[in-house]
Amino acid sequence: MLVIAVAAALVATSHRTGGAPAAPPASHSPASHSPASRSPAARPKKTAKHARPAKSRTAKAAPARSRSAASASQLSLVVEPDAGPGPVYALLRAARHSLDVEIYELEDDQAAAILAADARRGVRVRVLLDANFVGRYNEPACSYLRAHGVAVRWAPSQFDVTHEKAIVADDRLAAIMTMNLTARYYASSREFIALDRNPADVAAVEATFANDWADGGLPPSSPADLVWSPGAQDALVALIASARHELLIENEEMSDPAVTAALQAAAHRGVRVEVVMTRQSEWAGAFDALARAGVAVATYDSSAPLYIHAKAIVVDPGRPQARVFIGSQNFSVASLLYNRELGLITSRPAIVDRVAAIIRRDGAGATPWRP
Repeated sequence: MLVIAVAAALVATSHRTGGAPAAPPASHSPASHSPASRSPAARPKKTAKHARPAKSRTAKAAPARSRSAASASQLSLVVEPDAGPGPVYALLRAARHSLDVEIYELEDDQAAAILAADARRGVRVRVLLDANFVGRYNEPACSYLRAHGVAVRWAPSQFDVTHEKAIVADDRLAAIMTMNLTARYYASSREFIALDRNPADVAAVEATFANDWADGGLPPSSPADLVWSPGAQDALVALIASARHELLIENEEMSDPAVTAALQAAAHRGVRVEVVMTRQSEWAGAFDALARAGVAVATYDSSAPLYIHAKAIVVDPGRPQARVFIGSQNFSVASLLYNRELGLITSRPAIVDRVAAIIRRDGAGATPWRP
């Protein structure tokens, strides 16, 4: 069974905390189609060029339910680069009937080979790739998969960027990820993967994939713990505004005025706010404003061994109201209002505490920002 087979592989790796990250496996075909490597500093940017009023409908939330009341087996966490790519490969291999992947960037020869092998053994494999921003990097994988029996489409053009990173296996397990399937970043990027077996969540992620496969659009309803873009800004600003004691943040970008204002407001009302990111010149003005408001900003150089690519918000860890967001949304206008994105908010203590510990550890290794 998928749940048993995948759970064994994933739980075993999700609690690794120390040591060097696992090296990516040896490359498989289509290596000859791979574009030239890009350094972490040259990662594509998703920053909005301008701000516009929200234009897209957000899915109506289904009646809220407590994630803390859910069975512990319904939600688990994988931390990267600690675990290495093995858990994701195990998930891809474990599908028996169907496998749907909606991903911003696919530049992993081994993942492509696994998807092709899945198709050969009769799994219905469908892959949606972004064309608007990284289509040229996705083209080799797209060509390879099509040549090996995998159904591949370019994501709907109505989204500025399809930046979602999600996998649904056998309609029973959804992986909601901060990471792309890009092999050269596996050993250096801080990432989180939420493995969600809650039937309502899985059904909503699958329904949205089906709509995007057809031509885009959210399902008529979605569980309240899922955060979709277009239209995620209000949900994430509200999450930040709910903090009363502590906020821990990791993200790749910091250019959305609503988010930066919410973080400043939290610091002004006495919340301890810590932001950990990789330093880039685009965010210097936002870092200055946050630091002057009392936010503890810490950054890594873009050439450091660890690159902060995760998108996470931890609210009041260690307290009854604690929650954590994990998803694909960067703190940019485009990401929150116009891209296709997916995230998850949970109050499960084990996951809240684990993400909080990781961000604190990352922050301790970064350099404090001085305006």
